[in-house]
Amino acid sequence: MGKGQRALHSFKSTEYIEKPRDKDGLVIGGDPFKLAPSTSASILSEKSVSPAVVPKVSKEVVKAGLKDKAKEKNELEAVPTFILVTTYLSYLMLIVFAHMRDFIGKLFHPEQYMQLRVQNGYAPMVSDFESLWTRRLYGRIRDCFNRPITEVAGGHVNLLERVSQDFNRTFEFTGRVRNVLNLASYNYLGFAQSQGPCADKVEEAMREHGITQASSRSEAGRTKLLVETEEMVARFVGAEAALIVSMGYATNALNMPALVSKGCLIISDELNHSSLVSGARLSGATIRVFRHNNTADLEKQLRKSISQGQPRTHRPWKKILVVVEGLYSMEGEFCNLPKIIELRRKYGFYLYVDEAHSIGALGKRGRGICDHFGVDPREVDVLMGTFTKSFGAAGGYIAGSKALIDYLRVHSYSAIYAEAMSVPVLVQVSSSMRMIMGEDREHALEGQQRLDQLAINSRYFAQRLVEMGFMTMGNPGSPVIPLLLFSPAKIPAFSRECLKRNIAVVVVSYPATPIITGRVRFCISASHTREDLDFALEQISEIGDLLMLKFHKDKVLSPEKRIKTE
Repeated sequence: MGKGQRALHSFKSTEYIEKPRDKDGLVIGGDPFKLAPSTSASILSEKSVSPAVVPKVSKEVVKAGLKDKAKEKNELEAVPTFILVTTYLSYLMLIVFAHMRDFIGKLFHPEQYMQLRVQNGYAPMVSDFESLWTRRLYGRIRDCFNRPITEVAGGHVNLLERVSQDFNRTFEFTGRVRNVLNLASYNYLGFAQSQGPCADKVEEAMREHGITQASSRSEAGRTKLLVETEEMVARFVGAEAALIVSMGYATNALNMPALVSKGCLIISDELNHSSLVSGARLSGATIRVFRHNNTADLEKQLRKSISQGQPRTHRPWKKILVVVEGLYSMEGEFCNLPKIIELRRKYGFYLYVDEAHSIGALGKRGRGICDHFGVDPREVDVLMGTFTKSFGAAGGYIAGSKALIDYLRVHSYSAIYAEAMSVPVLVQVSSSMRMIMGEDREHALEGQQRLDQLAINSRYFAQRLVEMGFMTMGNPGSPVIPLLLFSPAKIPAFSRECLKRNIAVVVVSYPATPIITGRVRFCISASHTREDLDFALEQISEIGDLLMLKFHKDKVLSPEKRIKTE
């Protein structure tokens, strides 16, 4: 059989893709690690393919499943009072000592505070009070952030070792490189690679098209490659059209002001990303916030806003735009999209869903939060996503109706002034997306294998953390798994202990999160093997014992019980 025939044979094979699956999209029955073929070569070598029998599912069962998903609750677990009190006291002590150090330092070392004083009639750029957190709290744990890496940030990453002799004011490189397990990058599907089919296509495209057009798309940046990729993105998310932007943050910050303006109302989830907050503020629209993932509070805000109208004049709002995220990256939680869709039908507002973390990572086909809940994408007015996570690229997109996208091409700053997406990034996006969609004939099943592997890894890792007694957040199946640390002293300690054990993690605290919920955020990838995850879990368990982080020891299962559950 020739190469072209083998590729076509693989593309038409549905034996693996059409196997019966559970609500999270995993193949039912047996060990999912063994069910998924390791490579598409194993499928190509088969002489015959027998179509799988897919059981028919009634509409009632589908509706019941959607209701069950909509009812999933992921509220922050009840935190022991002792932990809350000690966390608040710890921050209070840190702030008091920071002020004391500043007071004493200004008396005995005034030269070190010159940049915080008025000089030659010029006010300081930053006051001492504004910079207190950065200088006295963040500065002490700077070694836990901005760690320099080299080569590809895949399942493992090479870390440039550095040391500080002056309490993290400056760093010196030791010249050593450490290979560490990467639980910090948003490389959900493992497409961050320097080798493989995507990298090969990127190299070929650069030789043919160069690197960039050095122009915005409104001038000379609109290429055939860009148009084809936008059409593919629209097909992938189930929309009529799509607009690609070369920067993920700008996708929200520069497009939202084109959608709403003064006289409009934005109702935003209180934990929305900074790019959404920036876009809302730049728009000039009135902004109101509802409690995180609380559809009852959202409906309350809608009823109040619609009944009262605009402030002072009480005229009807020109537009009402509700803004949510598909997957909240700090919490690992999914938005309650089915309920929000119900409210949209009831109150007639426009819906903007940020799928930066959910696109490519959720759903049986990797199509995001709509695919996960079985919601028609046309029910969402504006679908936003980025290519920096699941696709191993950069930039983002806005998808929706053709009329919406045509309007944004003329009125959005990102389409008029921003440079068009470069050729390597475009090809990385298109090649990885084709693989996920099964349109790459030579690698027809690899995309589905990556989706399944990510779902398996995410569920396994989160379940084992809970069994160990850790307090975690998020929905089952989320590739982002936050583990609560609480105490400000345990945040840097956890990061440093992980690094000692050759594990790279991201720790997060105030102001990125509420002051009492400092956490470590594990980012799971399809490139992680079971051995990688078991190694990480073993080390994390030791760190949890060392730092007394297992707040739910009563949930810990014995090895015999765990084997029975598995």
